[in-house]
Amino acid sequence: MSSALPTYSTTSVSGGSINNAPASSVSAVGATSFASGPLLVAEPALFGLLMEMGPALEAAMTGGDREAVFFKMEMLGYNVGQRLVERLAKDHTRFTDTLDVVKFICKEFWMAVFRKQVDNLKTNHRGVYVLQDNNFRWFMNASGATTLQDATQAMTPFLWYPCGLIRGALAGLGYATVVMAESVGIPQCTFQIKIATGR
Repeated sequence: MSSALPTYSTTSVSGGSINNAPASSVSAVGATSFASGPLLVAEPALFGLLMEMGPALEAAMTGGDREAVFFKMEMLGYNVGQRLVERLAKDHTRFTDTLDVVKFICKEFWMAVFRKQVDNLKTNHRGVYVLQDNNFRWFMNASGATTLQDATQAMTPFLWYPCGLIRGALAGLGYATVVMAESVGIPQCTFQIKIATGR
């Protein structure tokens, strides 16, 4: 009796379709962001991964230490952010100051990750920047909570990963930062970036 492994064929992407699916049914994350071509990752799969990452990490870690889970999620985001910004900034002109770097994060990095730009950027001109996204893409399909306060509290742990993305991207551009996030109501989200002096 032979145990043959299943055979898989690869399908090239042409004409905006994958496996003969209409182009409108496939959502490509960061489709125009990289020179190497489109990235074909279905957004629902990415959102599902993000939503399962926290509980899975918490279950895998002994003792269920939530702070350790948050740290791990932030570090995963940090590593991804560093790699992503390398690709995004490779052909970009040299940044002249910190504000240019943060504007790059608000426009190009945000567009690559969340398919939109930051809605509002504020600064105190002393190394603190506040990025506000009124329709944070990863919160758009959140459900399960009955009140706005419950929804906001339930989604707060999932802010650690995007904090890591931002911190990693800024580290990849040569800036040591502290990134914190809060949400006062779903789907709104605010990220505060504190850039360390003495780059």
